[in-house]
Amino acid sequence: MSTFRDLLIWQKSMTLITQIYQSTNQFPKEEIFGLTSQIRRSAISIPSNIAEGFGRESKQDFLRFLNISIGSLFELQTQLEIAKNINYLNENEFNNIFEDSREIERMLVSFIKKLKERN
Repeated sequence: MSTFRDLLIWQKSMTLITQIYQSTNQFPKEEIFGLTSQIRRSAISIPSNIAEGFGRESKQDFLRFLNISIGSLFELQTQLEIAKNINYLNENEFNNIFEDSREIERMLVSFIKKLKERN
């Protein structure tokens, strides 16, 4: 792989952001600086940290940024639950986005494990 854009995790994270923006466009306008902003920032942080870590000079730095991505992903999953609980996301919308986030989670965990195993 020559750039972070070649990473499937990064590509799927970028797709997730599109889903997030489309869904949060329907949130109440008074949430623009609240939950809407939080969800969007968490989602944006996932591929951003993957890209930043990829550009670092050491495997340890890359692993650190991948772990930050997982933290942002967990934050996003929590915020999605909140949005569902207060009826900003319907069940179907929530399930689709949440399952996509779980796939990214599994991929990140696996990728981190593989990187740690390499010398």
